[in-house]
Amino acid sequence: MADVIRQIVDIAFEVYMFLIFAYVLMSWLPQLRETPLGELLGRLVEPYLRPFRQMIPPIGLFDLSPIVAVFALYFARIGVHTVLNLLLGGAA
Repeated sequence: MADVIRQIVDIAFEVYMFLIFAYVLMSWLPQLRETPLGELLGRLVEPYLRPFRQMIPPIGLFDLSPIVAVFALYFARIGVHTVLNLLLGGAA
């Protein structure tokens, strides 16, 4: 049972990282963000990216905040795994 929970958590983090990546790629083609899929991705990803964009200003034309956001998500994933290991026992 513990392994199933860990796998679900892993899949959730991976899917969200993929959504962030897809949203960032869509910024290169702004007309894609106007599609229903682009608007859905914006509603799912933008609330997470917004605090990072407020803290990290763009450098010229480059917005580095999604990179920092993905790193933060990676470290959050490690933290969730640590908590799950403490609660459920075992190592993953």
